Amino acid sequence: MIAAVDVGYSASALAAGVLFDSFSSHVPSATASLPIADVEPYVPGSFYRRELPCILALLQSVPWQPTILLIDGYVWLSEENPGLGAHVFEALRGPAVIGIAKTAFRGATSAISVLRGESRTPLYVSAAGIDAAEAAAHVQSMHGESRIPTMLRLVDRLSRGAILPEFAGR
Repeated sequence: MIAAVDVGYSASALAAGVLFDSFSSHVPSATASLPIADVEPYVPGSFYRRELPCILALLQSVPWQPTILLIDGYVWLSEENPGLGAHVFEALRGPAVIGIAKTAFRGATSAISVLRGESRTPLYVSAAGIDAAEAAAHVQSMHGESRIPTMLRLVDRLSRGAILPEFAGR
């Protein structure tokens, strides 16, 4: 099983996740969201301090046991500098973590650029617990014709508080 997680912020945070069977899935097998009132302030260079507790709280609130976890961001900011995904991987001690970032980070030289659909703007893929090239191939194969795969678009909408009646009860 694969899970994608994301966190949306306003005055508080909303952690969201979708669980799906394969990278080609277009419909999740489960969705979840968790409001989080106590959120660390954003500190440049330490984004993980804000996001990590939210992701861990969400994953502790669901019965899911994914083998691969997708996050919105980098696993490695540089070869020596862990990003959010590396912190998630270390905290969970598995599953494999694939980071999918929408913007380039100058130091992330090991991130693999992935073009999807008709887009000329790549996604940047990094990984822990799985080969980065394999992770990039998985992201390339994900369902959806646009730059952002279907499951990532869905978890983003959930993290922003969207009510998705088509997935209610999953």
